[in-house]
Amino acid sequence: MADVKESGGALAQDFVQFAIESGVLRFGQFKTKAGRMSPYFFNAGLFDDGAKLARLAGFYAERLIASGLEFDMIFGPAYKGIPLGATVAVELARRGRNVPFAYNRKEAKDHGEGGTLVGAPLAGRVLIVDDVMSAGTAVRESIATIQAAGATAHAVVIALDRQEKATENGADVAHSAVQYVRNQLGMQVIAIAALDDLLQYLSGSADPELGAHHEGVLAYRARYGAT
Repeated sequence: MADVKESGGALAQDFVQFAIESGVLRFGQFKTKAGRMSPYFFNAGLFDDGAKLARLAGFYAERLIASGLEFDMIFGPAYKGIPLGATVAVELARRGRNVPFAYNRKEAKDHGEGGTLVGAPLAGRVLIVDDVMSAGTAVRESIATIQAAGATAHAVVIALDRQEKATENGADVAHSAVQYVRNQLGMQVIAIAALDDLLQYLSGSADPELGAHHEGVLAYRARYGAT
């Protein structure tokens, strides 16, 4: 069984602050895919300019380097994983670690090179780069793609671990999607930050408007948090 590389520390706190300042992490009432009303929402699609993407890639690279994870290449699953994987590959190369990068299309191309895969051939230990992990469906699809190409789905890196119960057949289960990928699929999962880091940030915030969201997020964690 693979170990989970925990988030936490100064890097996670800096990332939470960056996500809030960028408008990527917002507070209010948001309906999740599972039908829950969440007091916060993380939308990585709002890392929407060059400066934000460059800084985001820096957070991914810092967490990966600190984890000591060994891998041979990066895979960015369509759609959000494509720019994330590409920018992380660029940032790692800038820091002296140049690795191949590939991504997939949702629909197979019937002309040119054809197929659903673009970029370097999938080979060796593949790191999947994505934003969040909700039900784990996207990761399972990525694993199937990687294995079909004869490579090994080695680990996943995400921006935020919501640390909440997954749903199966419409019902809550005790484990989170991250825990499922770790325990059932045997893969390492690395997160830049987690819900616990967000709670820590809110509890220590000098901004009373931000601090006011702590109680609601904590109550959500108590109700839906994974064991």
